[in-house]
Amino acid sequence: MNFFQSFLFPNLHNKKAKLLGLWLIWVWGFILIGVSLYATQLMPLPSYFKGQIKKTMIFNGELVDGPSITLFTAPRPFVGTVGERQALAIRSWLGLSPDISVVLFSQDSSVFSFAELLSHRVSVEPNIDFTFLGTPFFHSMVARSKASSSDVSVVIDPNTVLLPDFIKTIRHAHRLDHDWLLFSSSKSVPHFPFHLDADGKHWLRDDGSRVKTQKDFLSQEWKWNLCEEKMLIAWNSGDLPLHKGVLPPFLYGKGLHNRWLINEALLSDFRFVFDASWAISNLYLNDLGQDFDRTSGDFLGLATGKRFWEVAGNSNLAMLYGSLYFHEQNFSNIFRLFQCGGYYLFINSAQMIVYPLRYKGSLSLRKEVMFKSTREKNTLECIDTIRSTEGTKDCSVKNYLNVSMPISLSLSLEILLSLRADKNKTVVLAVVGYSYKDMLMSWVCRLHHLQISNFLVCALDNDIYEFCVLQGLPVFKYANLETKISFDNCHFGTECFQKVTKVKSRMVLQILKLGYNVLMSDVDIYWFKNPLPFLSSFGPAVLVAQSDEYKLTGPINLPRRLNSGFYYAHLDAMTIAGLEKVVEHAANSNLSEQPSFYDTLCGEGGYNRIDDSRCLEPQTNLTVQFLDRDLFPNGAYKDLWQERNVKEACLIKGCFIIHNNWISGRRKKLERQVPSGLWEYDMSTRMCLQMWHKTKFVYF
Repeated sequence: MNFFQSFLFPNLHNKKAKLLGLWLIWVWGFILIGVSLYATQLMPLPSYFKGQIKKTMIFNGELVDGPSITLFTAPRPFVGTVGERQALAIRSWLGLSPDISVVLFSQDSSVFSFAELLSHRVSVEPNIDFTFLGTPFFHSMVARSKASSSDVSVVIDPNTVLLPDFIKTIRHAHRLDHDWLLFSSSKSVPHFPFHLDADGKHWLRDDGSRVKTQKDFLSQEWKWNLCEEKMLIAWNSGDLPLHKGVLPPFLYGKGLHNRWLINEALLSDFRFVFDASWAISNLYLNDLGQDFDRTSGDFLGLATGKRFWEVAGNSNLAMLYGSLYFHEQNFSNIFRLFQCGGYYLFINSAQMIVYPLRYKGSLSLRKEVMFKSTREKNTLECIDTIRSTEGTKDCSVKNYLNVSMPISLSLSLEILLSLRADKNKTVVLAVVGYSYKDMLMSWVCRLHHLQISNFLVCALDNDIYEFCVLQGLPVFKYANLETKISFDNCHFGTECFQKVTKVKSRMVLQILKLGYNVLMSDVDIYWFKNPLPFLSSFGPAVLVAQSDEYKLTGPINLPRRLNSGFYYAHLDAMTIAGLEKVVEHAANSNLSEQPSFYDTLCGEGGYNRIDDSRCLEPQTNLTVQFLDRDLFPNGAYKDLWQERNVKEACLIKGCFIIHNNWISGRRKKLERQVPSGLWEYDMSTRMCLQMWHKTKFVYF
C-alpha cells in the first residue's frame, strides 16, 4: 500500500500541474490571437505579405539552399583603369556565392578574353540589339534577362561592387510568396581603397590587411544619391510580367531607363515593387574617366540631351513625362526594405507602419501608441534614419526632359562611310522615309542575322531620321528634299514616289565620288544570303542590276525592265560617268528615276542592248548586266509570292534575294510579306525576331 501511495500521489500532483499549464497556454493563446486580430483591423496587411514567407532552411544562422542568381551587365572594353574597375566589380559578385553567374552583353573581343580567364560562371552574350557604335539597348538587355532560367535576374552597372548583404537580401526576398521587383540605389565611390585577394573571397586594404567587417566599407564617407540612375534592379522568375506595354529603346547608361522601368512596374501593379537601397550595399566606382563616352552617348551627340526613347511627336513624350511625374508625387508610398538589429523590415513611412519580414503582422510607427520594448525602440531609430534620408530627396524630372531638343547624329557622311565600309570599301545603301520604318527594321534585322554590318541609311524626312538615330542605325539625312513624304500615298506612280526615287541615284553617285562601291537596296527586299561577293565579281565598268521582267521566256533586258531598287555600282570612272548621265536625265524627267536608268544606259527602246541580258552605253563604255531572275527574282517572277512556302520555294532556286515589288502600296506590301515568313522584326517589342540565334558576333 505504501508503495502505491508513493507512486500514485506524485503522479496525480504532476497531472494537475500539467493541466494548469495547458490552461494557461490556451488562455494566453486566445489573448495573443485577439491582440493580433485587433492590430490587423487597425492596419490591413498588404497582400504581398499574406502567407508571406516560404519555409527556409537555417544553418549556422544563415539561409542556405539559396536561389540561382544571374547578374546581367554591359561592360566597356577591358582596357586600362576602366577594365581594372570592372574586373574588380565582377569578381566581387562571383565571390558572394557559388549560386551566382554573370552574363556580359558585349561584342568587344576584350570582353570575350576577360570571360575566358574566369570560371564557366561568366559568359558573353553578343546577340542583343546594339547601336552601330556598340552601345547596347536597355530594352534588349531586359528582354534577354527576362528569358533567363535563373530564379533571380539582376541588371547591374559593370562598375558596381557588391557586399555580402546583397546575397542575404536576395535570399530573403526570394522567399516572398508574391512575384516581386526590387531596386537599390548605389553609393558613389570616387576612390576605393580595397582590393580582393587571389581567390576573390576576402577584401584587403592597400597595406594588405584583411577587411574584417562590412562596416569598414560603409564607414567611408561616400555619396549616396537616391535620384541617380546608378542602381541595380532585380526580380524573381515568377509568372507575372514586370510591367505593361513595351519598354522604349533606351541607350544603356543614358537617360531614364532604370526609373522608367521602376515606374512602369509600379503603375502596372503586377509585382510587389520595393526599394532595397537600405538593405543592399552596392558601391559605384565612378573614377573611370570618359574614354568610353565617345562610343556611347557623347559620340552620338546625345549625351547632353534627355530624350533617349522613341517618340512619335510630343504627345507620347508627354505621356512618358506624366508617368514619371505621377510616381514622383506618389513615390513615398513605396515600401522600403531595410535591416535593423539583424531583422529585415518593410517600412511605408507614408502610412506610418512597418512590417517585419519574418512574420505576419505590423507595427505602428506612431511613437505615442507603441509599446516601448527594446526592439521597437531600435526599430524606430532605424526608421528615423531612413526617413531623414528620404526628406532630402528631390528626384524631379521636370528639368530633365527637353521636348524641343532635336535628335541628331553628329557624324558626317564621310565619317559614317569610313566607319561602316567593309575591307573592299563597299557599303550597302537604303534610302527610306518614315512610312517604311517597319520594313526598314525588318531589312536591318535580316542583315543583322546575316552578319552584314556595312550598311547605311539615307533618311528622306526628319521623322525617319530621328527614328533611326534612336534605333542606333548609321543614318544621314538627305538635306535637299523639298517634298513631304506621305505615310500611305508615296507608292509607285505617285508624284511623291517620283521625287523620292530620284534621291537614290543622287546618293549613290555622291558615295561613288567619295571613293566607295555601293550596293543600292530597297527595304522591301528580303535577303536570303549575302550577295556582295557575287555582285563584286563582275568587276569594274559593269553596273549589275535586277531585272523587272516578269515573262518566263525571252530577253530580260527589254525596254524599261531595269529595276533601280537593287543594283551594284563599282567605283570606277565609267560607272561614275554613267550615273551622272542617269541623274541628269532624271532631273529633267516627270517620271521616276527607273526609266532614266534604262533610257540612258540601254537606250530608248533598247538600242544599246548587246544580248538578252546586257546593254553597253557607248559614250561611257559602261556595261549593264541584268541579273539572273532565279537568283534575284522580282515580285512578279513565277508568282513566287503566291507560293504556300515562299522561303522554301526561293531556297530551292538558290535565291540571293526576293523583291516585294509589283504590288502597289505600303500596306499591301506588309500584308504580303509579314505572313510569308520573310519578316524579321517584331513591331510590338521593337526587336529582331532572330536576335537569340547563336552567332559569334552581332553587328546591329
